[in-house]
This record gives sequence, C-alpha cells and structure tokens, in this order.
Amino acid sequence: MTSLHTTPVRRRRLGVAAAAAGLFATLLMAGPAAATPDPGDAAASRTDVSASQEAEAAAAIRSGEIPGVDEIIHSRNISHLANVPKDALQGLNTDLAFQGKYAFAGNYDGFRIFDISNPKAPRTVAQVLCPGSQNDISVSGNLLFLSTDSSRSDNSCTSTTQPATEKSSWEGMKVFDISDKRNPKYVAAVETACGSHTHTLVPERKNVYVYVSSYSPNETFPDCQPPHDGISVIKVPRKSPEDARIVNFPVLFPDGGNPGGSVNPGVSKTTGCHDITVLPSKDLAAGACMGDGLLFSIKDPENPKIIDRVQDNVNFAFWHSATFNQRADKVVFTDELGGGGAATCNEEIGPKRGADGIYDIVGKGDHRKLVFRSYFKIDRPQADTEVCVAHNGSIIPVKGRDLMVQAWYQGGISVWDFTDSSHPKEIGFFERGPVSTDEVTTAGPWSAYYYNGYIYSNDIAKGFDVLKIDDRRTDPAKQVRTDELNVQTQPDYFDR
Repeated sequence: MTSLHTTPVRRRRLGVAAAAAGLFATLLMAGPAAATPDPGDAAASRTDVSASQEAEAAAAIRSGEIPGVDEIIHSRNISHLANVPKDALQGLNTDLAFQGKYAFAGNYDGFRIFDISNPKAPRTVAQVLCPGSQNDISVSGNLLFLSTDSSRSDNSCTSTTQPATEKSSWEGMKVFDISDKRNPKYVAAVETACGSHTHTLVPERKNVYVYVSSYSPNETFPDCQPPHDGISVIKVPRKSPEDARIVNFPVLFPDGGNPGGSVNPGVSKTTGCHDITVLPSKDLAAGACMGDGLLFSIKDPENPKIIDRVQDNVNFAFWHSATFNQRADKVVFTDELGGGGAATCNEEIGPKRGADGIYDIVGKGDHRKLVFRSYFKIDRPQADTEVCVAHNGSIIPVKGRDLMVQAWYQGGISVWDFTDSSHPKEIGFFERGPVSTDEVTTAGPWSAYYYNGYIYSNDIAKGFDVLKIDDRRTDPAKQVRTDELNVQTQPDYFDR
C-alpha cells in the first residue's frame, strides 16, 4: 500500500521563478486493441536510465526529497477523495469533458463515462472500445466528439493501424450520440487533413462548429500534404449529425509559421496547431501552434481572424495549450518540452522551459496584443525517471482572482494563482511518486480540471482521480455551477 502525507516532505525546492452507415461502436465485452501513439502527446516507450540516475532517484526517495514509488503526497488544502483504476480500456488515459452528473474520459482505446453524482465514489456507466490516438474528447448536448490522430484502416471502431502512406487510410473526427449514456451510438465520421490531434467546439443553437488541430504533414502522406498551415472547420448539425462536413480550412500562417530548426534551434517548426481554446462569450480564441501562440477573433466561427501572434524562441519548444482568465485579459500558454516523453522538471532544464508562459492581453478589438509577463513552473523536485512537463488545466472560477488547476504528468497536479501576472505562485498540489526508478515512463495526470466544486484528473497510468481543495482563496468557486464543461470551450462563469 502507498502511504499518505498531508504536508510536503521535500528538503529542497527547485530554483523556479514564480517568476453514419457502416459506423458503429463496440460496448466492451473483451479486452481492447492496441493504440498507436503519435508525436506531441505520444507516450515514450520505457527507456532505461543510467546507473547513476537510478542511484540518485533511490537516494532522493530515502532522504524524503521526493516521494517513494507510487507514494501519494499532497498539500494540506488538498484531499484525495477517490481513484478509479483503468478497467477494460488499457491504453493511455487522455482528456476529460463534463456534462451534468457525468464525466467523459478519453483513452487511446476509446472512452469511458463516469457517473460523478457522488464524487467520493465515481461509478462507470459505459466503456466504449474505439481505438485511435489521442481520442481527445468533448461533449455538447446529445453529441460526443472524439479525435483520431493515428492512421487507421477505416473509420470504424474495429479499425486497425495502417500506414499513412496508404491513400485508403483514415484519420479525423468521430461523432457519437450520447442521449443514452449507457449505450453511446457512433453516428458520423469526418476525415480531416493530418487527422485530429485535438479539437475545440464552438457550439451554437442549431450547429456545433469543430476546430480540428493537426500537424506534421509529409509529402509521402496522401491525406496530409505540406503546407499544412491552418485548421479544419467542421459544421455539425445537431438534428442531423450524419451531415457533418468540413466547411473551411482557414490559413493561420500565410508566411509558413515559425521555421524552427536551424533558424530557431530547439523550437518546433510550425506545421499546424496543437490545441485551441475558445471563449465564445468574448468571441475570442487562443491557439497553441507548435512554434507560435495566436490570439484570434471567432465572431464568424467559420472564418476565424488572426488578431495577434507571438513567439518565444528562447524558452518555448512546443506551444501546447492555452487558457484564458475569466476577464479575457490574460492567456496562459503551456510549453510541452520533450513532447510529453521527457523528464523536464529538474535543475538541468531549469524554471523557464517546459513551463507556462503568462501573457496579458492589452488594447482593444482587433488591435489587441499579447504581452509576455512571466513563466510559471512547479518547483517540487522530480526524479530524472519522471516524465514531467506543463500540460492541461483549467481556471478555478473565483471573481477577482486568476486561479488555475493544472496537470504536469508525473509532476502531479498544481493549483496556482496568476492574479499578478508577473508573480504567479503555487497554492496547492497533489502528486504520486515515480512509477519507476530504473526507467523513464510516461504517466501521471494528462488533464486536471475544476468542475462544480471538485478537481477531476485523468492519470495516464493510474486512472481517474477526484480531489477536493479547501482554501479561502478557492472556496468561492464551490458556489459556481455549470451544466457542461469542455475546458477548451471556456464558459463565462459570471455572465449568466
């Protein structure tokens, strides 16, 4: 059994500056097929470490500097209420979405639906086998959306892996009817250029627009040809989702985007976007696009318009995701240094890489600009065997403060305050010790989101976690409720 500490056991902290027909789903009766990882959020294969690194990790555990293998620790203001291990779906756990009393959890092998009416005892309602990394997930009304970013033999849920060099291969968006949560039905599929690594919903009354982010074109891939300098926009009619279709492919980088490589060493070449977050109440979107960060208008959802674009060619390797604050005068961008497969929370990497970048939004209308203020990175030491980097998070809705909960893979979950853009600070945390001290293994929270009074996390290896934070700074959020949450479609919590 793992032991529990309610206070930090660290003896030091890192020097981090706070500074359709033929389509069907299979409800699980047997084990799932294997999924194929892709670049960006791909799981690294287990990699042996040197004898000295293994010895250092073991020594750090003995000294209490880091928790033991699978040991759970957390700050006093965090409680760990529940963990639901993986069941039939044994692939990597990925993103989360919420609706009413349900949580929807993506997995490289499909998705799982939990009843979270009792957060201390989440109950599985359904598990759907539908392999295809990433299986990024979101919901709107009776529709569930699932991204496929691995080359498949066809668009069914019984497909197998097939090379992207084959013209008949399929990648893209899948749509399910979830009016019966116990029996989701696969109703539509739309193939998109270079697949769908992530997607973002822009919901309307009659339609749901889907912004599809994908990247890494190749001249040998018939359906993923360079240049790939934009996003696919899909229109899904709510009453006839089988009629879903691509309505635009807006070019976001007419100059080709960040060249990366020899021009900007250590920076990803921009060949598309990794993730987009929209704030529909403000007609705004923020794009994390490999080597570039974007701010754009979505007044016309079929034709997004770029307002500003920024780069950080010193410290940001891979612009991964974005989060607005409630007032829409700040954006937090994350840098997924190492592609989610490397140990980057250590002294060698330092406090500014694999971190968050906090940007103020200044000016008005189409003249608004993104202005860098500071970096934030967890300063709790991690072993060199722990894959750790900034990943998915959400705001905690408190008027007058900018608070966020965020996943850091094996760095665990951080609750932090960026009300002062130039001086962010951590105010709570939860984490497990290393999965292993003799090899680098991808594990830990993929996503950590605040929903209706609780923090929910999808741990890549350990399953679905529920946490509660009790802190005077976050307590007002317990009174805020929303009927649906896709974190990349941020609600306006206070304009209701």
